[in-house]
Amino acid sequence: MSKPRRNAAFPLDDTLFAVKQRKAVPHEFVLDAIAPLSPWTRPMFGCLAVYVKEKIVLVLRDKHKNTADNGVWLATTEEHHESLRREFPNMRSITVLGKAVTGWQLLPADAPDLEEAALRACELIVAGDPRIGKVPGTRRVSLSGVKKTAIRTKTPKRSTKGRARA
Repeated sequence: MSKPRRNAAFPLDDTLFAVKQRKAVPHEFVLDAIAPLSPWTRPMFGCLAVYVKEKIVLVLRDKHKNTADNGVWLATTEEHHESLRREFPNMRSITVLGKAVTGWQLLPADAPDLEEAALRACELIVAGDPRIGKVPGTRRVSLSGVKKTAIRTKTPKRSTKGRARA
């Protein structure tokens, strides 16, 4: 009969098992407001992109540097800016992309009505307002990736060594 082995007690180094803390979700109340639509999120450029089904509807941003575009970004198109601005007087185009006018519109974090405006935007999203939300374009495949795939999928040449010729 063999003796049961004793587990030797090794001191564990806490740094080996340290778990990286997840970043807090900026403006998390927005996700609660559209929860009935089962939104899903994805990190994007240090922000948090919010999707409903196949559409990106919002981006939540709260960066410590370059704070000018912090807040709730609305995914829309230029044709809807005027009508959305009537509902959201503090809304403006984001500046981080370097263009004067973009499809993205910002409900600024430093606006006194951020929470009220963001919740109103969520109501519009839940109601299916076509002015908010875009289906992202398909991802482009790099040419180098295509070449590598093509190389890998070529059928190997058959060797005639060791085969009887007809």
